[in-house]
Amino acid sequence: MGPTIHDVARLAGTSKSTVSRYLNGQQVKKATQEALDKAIKELNFHRNANARRLVLDRTNSIAVVVDNISNIFYSGIIRGIEGVANLKGYNCTFLSWTSNYAEEISFLNLLYEGQVDGVILVSFQKRKDEDLERIRDSQYPIALIGDHGGKDGIFAVDVDNAAGVYDIVGYLHSLGHREIAYISGPQHAAANQHRFNGYLQAMETLGLTYRPEWVVESDWSSQGGYQAMKQLLERKGFSAVIGSNDEAATGALRAIQEHGLNVPKQMSVVGYDDISISEWVYPSLTTVRQPFEAIGRKAAEGLFQQIEGVQDKSEEAIHLLKPKLIVRDSCGTK
Repeated sequence: MGPTIHDVARLAGTSKSTVSRYLNGQQVKKATQEALDKAIKELNFHRNANARRLVLDRTNSIAVVVDNISNIFYSGIIRGIEGVANLKGYNCTFLSWTSNYAEEISFLNLLYEGQVDGVILVSFQKRKDEDLERIRDSQYPIALIGDHGGKDGIFAVDVDNAAGVYDIVGYLHSLGHREIAYISGPQHAAANQHRFNGYLQAMETLGLTYRPEWVVESDWSSQGGYQAMKQLLERKGFSAVIGSNDEAATGALRAIQEHGLNVPKQMSVVGYDDISISEWVYPSLTTVRQPFEAIGRKAAEGLFQQIEGVQDKSEEAIHLLKPKLIVRDSCGTK
């Protein structure tokens, strides 16, 4: 049999209740903490996680459900979630609903069956209204990352996509650009409409003319951005183009260069997301960086507040984090 709380208390010269409080994260005097740390190390003590679960009626696990585990944006989000979970003494189970051929909402059964204490659902696709209503009406700890449908009563974290594109238009305007084209994304992406709204709002606020023929849809791939830019180049009249993600922007960059135009002297190009390739294309791409790790941390903090009963999930439900404009070499003055 291994060392017990009683052994730790005796070696540290304190009571079992003090040891228990310390192991459960409550504060003790500094001298007591040092004595306990020394005793725990000397005895090689490990608390019985199973017994703790029985006492607290918790699994000490959360589920993180993503729509595609290979999505390059999710690594930062996962780091943020894991950082908070580790501080709380929790394990994370990561699941991908596309690889399981299941619907995102079905993973809430993990909560209902008592397998985990909370669930974080991560997806930048549009969610169904009926799924969002089920999440809103659930009494269990749930946090969303991505689309929340603007519904009250759901704890959700996302980037302020509209603000990111608004800042791009403002930056181009400061360089003297007044005619600005836009490559939009696919309709199934929740961020697409928010980013386009930011474009429209900035154009109106700055008194710039919106030209529908200067907006072309892409699938957010490099090939899609390339094809969209070729269409725009036939329409002419603009001095800058915004790719609503970096892949579309890098495709647009190639189409512009093949057309014989110099970037940034004759055409300015801006992307969105700040993926690794944006720094290595030529010229390096001005873009918007999303705070993915902060998004993960905020979602995890909100989930644990629900688990601990500190906050209802409906309080301050929607949290939009501000992205950051990253200025590189793909924009010039007009």
